[in-house]
Amino acid sequence: MKKTGLFQKVRKNRIMLLMLLPAIAYTVIFSYIPMTGIVLAFKKYNYHDGIYGSPWVGLKNFDYMIVSDKLWSLTRNTLLYNIAFIVLGIVFEVGFAIMLSEINNRIFKKVSQTVMFLPYFISWVVVSTVMLNIFGDNGVVNNILASIGGEPYSIYSHVKTWPIVMVCVRLWKQTGYGTVVYLAAIAGISTEMYEAAEIDGANIWKKITCITIPSLKPTIFIMALLAIGNIFRGDFGMFYQLVKNNQLLLETSDVIDTFVYRTMITTNDYGMSAAAGLYQSVLCFVTICTANFIVKKIDPDYTLF
Repeated sequence: MKKTGLFQKVRKNRIMLLMLLPAIAYTVIFSYIPMTGIVLAFKKYNYHDGIYGSPWVGLKNFDYMIVSDKLWSLTRNTLLYNIAFIVLGIVFEVGFAIMLSEINNRIFKKVSQTVMFLPYFISWVVVSTVMLNIFGDNGVVNNILASIGGEPYSIYSHVKTWPIVMVCVRLWKQTGYGTVVYLAAIAGISTEMYEAAEIDGANIWKKITCITIPSLKPTIFIMALLAIGNIFRGDFGMFYQLVKNNQLLLETSDVIDTFVYRTMITTNDYGMSAAAGLYQSVLCFVTICTANFIVKKIDPDYTLF
């Protein structure tokens, strides 16, 4: 009976299943098959033998992060930066989305959305160049300070300010994109609830706290869980382009991704790079499963799986 039922369901939905086949094939070919290359993390790779023929070295490829005494600092930097990006990102994105949704002037609203969304399309190379020309030793800020007789100041020589700089630049670049997502979610909220609240005498603040924010909870949870899935992966373009090879700033700005890249340049060891990638993936997998489990305990409707 079960086989017949399954066959009938497949036959009934055959058109939709056929439409799904290209997506399944794409996922299998580009996501699952390449996962077999994970064995590279346990091998001493050479071009002659290839990935699967190279000699097995066990956990030796993981030693370099431990021996270099940077494993903890790199993991800490990657984790703390991403926590700040996720938490502050949600606060700013939801906040700006709510503010824009309450604006009645359509022209001002569209212009504001465009201005906020524009930084998302600017590459990190351009951002780093702009920052260098503004805050560098010979930047605009120092030229202004020199013209008024002030002392020169460069953020590139102040290590402790860089966590704040990184977070601010990230928020400036990514908030516009996230705001659009939450604006779309707000647009889907029934206007009848707002009309009923207005009849009951609710002010704007009451509408936001009692209708808008609770209605955004599913979107907030899903976006947070998706971000948590990459919580141990740094934005390589951002961290590398803004800091480059400034050794003074690496203490507070170096993450796992940039460290692996710099190691690859000097050692050309693919096994070490694969080991670092596997280390990140395992941490991300454990974190997302834990977060999803906690959310399931709170409210199963907001989970990813």
